[in-house]
Amino acid sequence: MAQSYVSNRNESVRMFKSDLMEFFSHVHPVTPLVLYLPVIGYMLYVAFLENKLSILAVAGLFLLGVLIWTLLEYIIHRYVFHYEPKSHFGKRLHFIVHGVHHDYPNDARRLVMPPSVSIPLAIVFWVLFAITFGRFAPPISAGFGFGYVCYDSIHYAIHHFAMKRGVPFWLKQYHLRHHYKDDHAGYGVSSPLWDYVFRSTRK
Repeated sequence: MAQSYVSNRNESVRMFKSDLMEFFSHVHPVTPLVLYLPVIGYMLYVAFLENKLSILAVAGLFLLGVLIWTLLEYIIHRYVFHYEPKSHFGKRLHFIVHGVHHDYPNDARRLVMPPSVSIPLAIVFWVLFAITFGRFAPPISAGFGFGYVCYDSIHYAIHHFAMKRGVPFWLKQYHLRHHYKDDHAGYGVSSPLWDYVFRSTRK
């Protein structure tokens, strides 16, 4: 029988003394869709109409971008979000970046990355892809961005939607076990692929 996980949907905590910083630490869950879906569409436009890539090439490069995102999602979650700092500053920073999510996993306004962080990171990765892949960068970037949007949407749904059957239910159980049973395994959220590759699924 599937295990049930229950938590307070409205739980939250104040993180900053500054009202301004506190305000910007809360992000509406549709923010990534509003910000990045138009960018994804523009990247596909560039791939097709400006760079003259074929449908097959765009599809393959788009999927490569999604795959790159899932790997980055895994690496960040495992080695950055779950790094255990020793200093007081490091512990405080860790709490702000990810610890607050484990302590208050159903805080609906802290489930997605603030634009003040995600936009600079998006620019960095766009530059890296442009340098590395040249004219093939737009569809890869589109897939990468789509992977990120899917990650944020799936993560929010896991914590706030019923998801009672099929793959969504399985992903919900998989991620909530990471929260409530073993936070040293199950780092994939949108996909468990890299947990299987790097043997970080639970025993």
